[in-house]
Amino acid sequence: MSHAVQAVSGMIESGSLTPGVRVERFGLPDHTAARFEMPAPALRGLVGSYHVFDSEKEWRDGVKPWLLPSWPAIRFILAPDTIALTIGSRRYDPMPVAALYGNASRAMQMTTHGGVTIGVDLTPLGWSRLFDARADDHRDRVVPLDTLLPAGWVACALDRLRASDRSTQVKAILDDLLLAIVRPPGRDDDQIVALHRLIADEDTRDLTSAAASLGMSPAALRRLSTRYFGFPPKTLLIRTRFVRSLVRMMLAGGGANYAAMAPTYFDASHFLRDADRFLGMTPRRFLQQDHRYLIACLNGLAEVRRADTVQRGAGAARPRLVAAESRSVEKLASS
Repeated sequence: MSHAVQAVSGMIESGSLTPGVRVERFGLPDHTAARFEMPAPALRGLVGSYHVFDSEKEWRDGVKPWLLPSWPAIRFILAPDTIALTIGSRRYDPMPVAALYGNASRAMQMTTHGGVTIGVDLTPLGWSRLFDARADDHRDRVVPLDTLLPAGWVACALDRLRASDRSTQVKAILDDLLLAIVRPPGRDDDQIVALHRLIADEDTRDLTSAAASLGMSPAALRRLSTRYFGFPPKTLLIRTRFVRSLVRMMLAGGGANYAAMAPTYFDASHFLRDADRFLGMTPRRFLQQDHRYLIACLNGLAEVRRADTVQRGAGAARPRLVAAESRSVEKLASS
């Protein structure tokens, strides 16, 4: 059975429906809660995971948590108070209650006052099977979800999630909603999956050379990448390397330890340049922020993926891929 922490003072029940999850490994701070779920088998590869974040005013009131640069996500804000989000020079205040976060190359800062947020973490393949829009038209942006999906579907999703327990019932609702609109496989699916795998692989240093081994020209690679991933392949590879290194520092504690940098960094100055690009500040300054909830969520998603891997009997190879491609390395954010 999956371990769970019962709801306290009206918060959701932390944990997961995935068997074998131990919630104490999340390390959640007081006055916070979180759930992570894996999608239905038919949605694997399209959806990385589902999440439900909750907190009480004692924790969140006036706090401005950070979200790491990440793959796109659908989010439903069920909190009673509005949430604001800043991405670079753009500020969204208030955020749409049903929103699409485009693929992000910048850290994002939120202003929130507690309450529940429910999210669907999408892969590039998921983007291709759900939306007509180009990913590069939505990078580093947040838009109302009903500009990309039918308004009736979005209204139905909000109604069903609001009427739920916002906890153990969420996975089944999201599975049902997404299965109703996901499209059949497309002609670009194999190349999208192959490119995503290359980006996630720590051994990939030159995407152009790697893609050539798959029979793709540099021009075709760039077209595929901007269309479905939102950015040129080099940007994605650099972002993945940087966020992976930053997360290692965060989980290790003790500040900016440059020994945690990916081996493909030549020196600390190279890493600092990427920090300015993706964080807008030095790693030391970023790590001085209060990231206790973010770190707990990184741990929580990793724990659920570990348990899922064991449950599925996938062997030792799968954890490396999912850890690299998921928001346990790139994504985790908010509430």
